[in-house]
Amino acid sequence: MNKLILHIEGITVLLVSVFIYSQLDAAWWMFFAFLLAPDFSMLGYMINNSVGAVTYNIFHSYILPLFLSVVSIFIVNDLLLAFSMIWISHIGMDRFIGYGLKYTSKFKDTHLQRV
Repeated sequence: MNKLILHIEGITVLLVSVFIYSQLDAAWWMFFAFLLAPDFSMLGYMINNSVGAVTYNIFHSYILPLFLSVVSIFIVNDLLLAFSMIWISHIGMDRFIGYGLKYTSKFKDTHLQRV
């Protein structure tokens, strides 16, 4: 049941962030061009599992994109807000399909598998 709730949470975050993005005057090509950009953080796994897990988790937690959203609202910068919505959409999409934050043991060992 807890896993189902986390998947529903992921699709909800994805849908809300896509809706907010749709309200901005931002191009959809930009949305799709940058949707998978946070996955470049997996390159840390080329060093080792610990570095890979840390870099992946930094770019796949909501902390930075939500902070960027708040900053973009305060400085009234729609481009930054658009990028933060793309980033949040990516994380929501990942959570919905079952990708979670990584443990240092191995790439497929995530917080969603332990729920």
